[in-house]
Amino acid sequence: MSSNKNTPSLRARLAERRAKPGDGRPLPPFRWWQTLGRSLFLLDLATVDGATTTFAVDVRQLGDRDDGEVRARLYRDGRQMAVSRLPARFAVPGGHIEVAARASGLRRCHFVPDAGEERQLTPHPRSAEGLRARLHHRHPVLSTVIGVIATLVVLVGVCITVPQIIETISQVPAIADSIGTFTSPIHLPPVLNVIVTIAVVIASTERALRLRSSWLDELAN
Repeated sequence: MSSNKNTPSLRARLAERRAKPGDGRPLPPFRWWQTLGRSLFLLDLATVDGATTTFAVDVRQLGDRDDGEVRARLYRDGRQMAVSRLPARFAVPGGHIEVAARASGLRRCHFVPDAGEERQLTPHPRSAEGLRARLHHRHPVLSTVIGVIATLVVLVGVCITVPQIIETISQVPAIADSIGTFTSPIHLPPVLNVIVTIAVVIASTERALRLRSSWLDELAN
């Protein structure tokens, strides 16, 4: 018997259970100083009566003021409908909105319909994700080049960082006694390590603005 590809996984069901009802407060306006610390994505959905409902997903990347927890807040026509820790999964007409993040930023903010292909929500034009999307729309070749360079920088960061991590772990006495030690073929001066780290952070942030971050970004950082 074939499985239904739209049947939610256990992880998705657990994410959906984390969602709590919102308090109905209005969606705060997007301010220019929030560009690097706030992600805001929008989605227009048709209702059964033919009207259009606008959903918004608001994520403060630095976490909430009271406890530092990063949460996603779902708004419907400007009113808070639900709140959830990440990863989040919100039920909306015709499907779900899924939100997930890594240390470098959001990696997912998609509408997953009950039938059909999923699609990414539209970033607010004044958000960092929105500005990056505008660059891609206006200068697609430049955007592609920047994206390729960012990916290459992350890959180089992984090649430099992982061997050094393995060397450090292998020097733990219990591991060294059982399997021996590993010597990394790459040893950079401290200044170069700092430069590589900064470059990888910038590259990972660029990838996150396109919701392209992956486990590679976590390894490189």
